Amino acid sequence: MQVIVVGGFLGSGKTTTIINMGKYLAEKGKKVAIIVNEIGEIGIDGDVIKRFGFDTKEITSGCICCSLKVGLRATVTLLAKEYNPDILMIEPTGIAFPHIIRDEIELMNLGEQVNVAPLVTLIDGSRFKHLMKEVKEFAMRQIIDAEILGINKIDLIEPIRLPILEASVQQLNPSARVVMLSGKDTGEKFENFMRIVLPDLEEVSERVPRAKVTGEGELFAPEETESSIEASKVGSYAAEFAVENENLSTEAARELTTELINTIKAKVLKLNPEFVGHIKLFLDNGLETVKQSVTIYYEEPQEDVIKSKEGAAPTLKILSAISNVEKGAVKDAVNDSVQEVFERKKVKVNKPEPDHTHEHRHHENDNHGDRGHIQKISNIKRKD
Repeated sequence: MQVIVVGGFLGSGKTTTIINMGKYLAEKGKKVAIIVNEIGEIGIDGDVIKRFGFDTKEITSGCICCSLKVGLRATVTLLAKEYNPDILMIEPTGIAFPHIIRDEIELMNLGEQVNVAPLVTLIDGSRFKHLMKEVKEFAMRQIIDAEILGINKIDLIEPIRLPILEASVQQLNPSARVVMLSGKDTGEKFENFMRIVLPDLEEVSERVPRAKVTGEGELFAPEETESSIEASKVGSYAAEFAVENENLSTEAARELTTELINTIKAKVLKLNPEFVGHIKLFLDNGLETVKQSVTIYYEEPQEDVIKSKEGAAPTLKILSAISNVEKGAVKDAVNDSVQEVFERKKVKVNKPEPDHTHEHRHHENDNHGDRGHIQKISNIKRKD
């Protein structure tokens, strides 16, 4: 089994890229498993993966790099034993230190047939200068730790700027392999990216292991000195609402989500006029799901419509993760926007009470295992 950790700051295109990586590998006849780690209690990115036909099982939530080492170990071990994938991909949340997750995998003693691939970090090339201005210290730490740096979303960048951008990124981490790609385009550049990540794709199940064990089978986890969530200075809030209107059309859902995301964005701009991060929401009417997304202050909402899973109940899910804004202010901006927009549109929503509570705990070896978190596992089945 080959393990690939694909990190990157919020909105860098990790989920889209991983979906296409999974499709690419499945077409090569590989059995693939994906672990998606998200912020907070509400799963959104895992839902996206499931809508593309991959099986998803909810297991935990939170930031695996800082609070779920026990749960991560149990999850990976179970996958390796029961599903036995050729390739396991892990997508950390955008405010994680991906190298901690990669190092933890290396220390799990998963057996001779397990190898950990070089750490991949994606950078949204279209927002690079803004990331360096708004969250420079945190983004730099992700970049410096990477072994492969994927400059993503090059389709949004003027071609004349690409060589300068590539040189700038390479200068920040001279030892990393830098590659250009667009995660949503599986053409030549994407295939080149895959060849760099998995140069021996046909032999991934026979690679030399890098897992390490010390002492009498005791695993030594990397020393954690700081919470990545605190270091990112990103305020985040995730919420889920039940939609009472059973006959909400897709067009009405598009109007609602457009107005809602613009309202949230307007409130966020008052908190930080030059924010980077991710505002994303899903409105599922039971037949189709409208997704809206914004990753930076100047961006217009990006919309996608995805087929709903069978038997889905009308639901609204929102995640807002905003640079240099307190969590409480982000929470108020989201909840106030939902109330304003849905009352104006005369659509009833209510917020279900959570069935458990969770607080991130850092700098300690908490042993709560798989309780109190939501992580997603998706299986991409081998192509017949």
